[in-house]
Amino acid sequence: MVFVKPIFALSLLAGLVAPALSAAVRINALGDSITGSPGCWRALLYQKLVEANITDIDFVGTLPGQGCGIDYDGENDGHGGFLATGIVADNQLPGWLAVSQPDVVMMQLATNDVWSNIATATILDAFSTLVDQMRDSKSTMHIVVAQITPMNPTDGCATCEAGIIALNDAIPAWAEEKSTTESPITVVDCYTGYDTATDTYDGVHPNDSGNAKLAAAWFEPLSAAIAAASS
Repeated sequence: MVFVKPIFALSLLAGLVAPALSAAVRINALGDSITGSPGCWRALLYQKLVEANITDIDFVGTLPGQGCGIDYDGENDGHGGFLATGIVADNQLPGWLAVSQPDVVMMQLATNDVWSNIATATILDAFSTLVDQMRDSKSTMHIVVAQITPMNPTDGCATCEAGIIALNDAIPAWAEEKSTTESPITVVDCYTGYDTATDTYDGVHPNDSGNAKLAAAWFEPLSAAIAAASS
């Protein structure tokens, strides 16, 4: 008969019953230059999450962070100049997701689609394809989609404001229809209270004030998505 010392036996038992450490929630910021060039609102958002003790997180993507003067986890997929419809046409998202393998995607896309005068219905069709690809990557993907910021480009865009309003008005109903219990879609309002005259440096891209407003807009919806993804 083999006798096991009590302390060793307790150690074995503890090893058997101890819960596994939970993995950090992986978050991918998907967008265009407003998200990634340099997208310093993400640095402020990261800072707000840490201050709220939401630290078991890992921002992921195929692009590195771009400074911003704040120590933050900056990996992202904010590809400057890209269109939602173009990402779909070129089938780019599956490859990005294969690299980043997120649990949560925060998508702020379509500024360039609207700038290119692409119809709202066409943009939403692209959004639906992107969501399907996210769910192909992870069936329980938590998705947060922005109603995008207003824009008034310095070189002019006669159709932009009406296009943004039409898209933003359509996003909540689209999200409700596309959302599932397993893979919910949440909408974040990045439009209300955002002023191109005071919150951008060129009518499109956020300045310090715009970055602060975007970080504030994203904080609660993203916090909720992180909590849901980690449960």
